[in-house]
Amino acid sequence: MDNNQSFHTVRGYEILEKEKNSLTHSMEDYLEMIYRCYIEEGYARINSLSELLNVKASSATKMVQKLTKLGFVNYEKYGIIQLTEKGIAVGVFLLNRHIIIEQFLNIIGVQKDILINVELMEHNITSNALTRIETLNNFFKNNPDILKKFTQYQKSTLPEKT
Repeated sequence: MDNNQSFHTVRGYEILEKEKNSLTHSMEDYLEMIYRCYIEEGYARINSLSELLNVKASSATKMVQKLTKLGFVNYEKYGIIQLTEKGIAVGVFLLNRHIIIEQFLNIIGVQKDILINVELMEHNITSNALTRIETLNNFFKNNPDILKKFTQYQKSTLPEKT
């Protein structure tokens, strides 16, 4: 069996994915939040980033320095954080991934701890699975009658708060 057909532990799959991607989960979270700030303000600052991610400013600084070395952002001490073209491209992907998963969870009726679920899922989903979830989201969006039937079915089979 090749790597796509053999079983691994969750950590094993994470290692395989890490070999394809130079960003850690934390780096992705920071880059996504920097991109969110970029959409709103055109830049980010360490203090706002640390507040939004509930981390110390020193931790945010260290991560931004790593992202600078990798070419995703431009940052000078005590200055603003600017995304590079590479950072914008990855930021767009990361935010879209987050939105797709959040929409999916809303469609299937997840209400409790939705942000926790999105954060845990988004770092471990393959692009193939994400594309198929996006297709399903669009299907339900374009077929509200089927979504209504699905919602009614859920209400009759599942507990209310899920």
